[in-house]
Amino acid sequence: MEFRGAKLILFLGSDLLILRRDHTEGIPWPGYLDFPGGTREEGESGIDCALRETVEEVGLDLPREAVSWEQLQDGLWYYAAHLPAERVGDVIWGGEGEGWMMMPPEEFISREDAIPHFRTVLRGYMDSRSAD
Repeated sequence: MEFRGAKLILFLGSDLLILRRDHTEGIPWPGYLDFPGGTREEGESGIDCALRETVEEVGLDLPREAVSWEQLQDGLWYYAAHLPAERVGDVIWGGEGEGWMMMPPEEFISREDAIPHFRTVLRGYMDSRSAD
């Protein structure tokens, strides 16, 4: 299945690990709040892309078993994973973008500076979890 990249909705405890995009010329959504992830490398699966990008961007090496949800939408794979809150101490900023932060999912959904379609995907994920 063709796709251009992947994103990981990564919970550390009850909060999300969020990135702030930089203002590099030509980058989509400069300065907006983002999830770890990025562009697919040749031959890479969606999950491999999301996990590789997460290591590159925040230094967290997740096992595939940590991923509990997936959805393909508009050419991007979205995944969700939940790790213990103490894994925040393992984050090593990779230098892409302006930085990282922890944020409750409800705050990301309500933020005007969060990438709009990512807000929608997160809202759908949260709604699906509350239906379980």
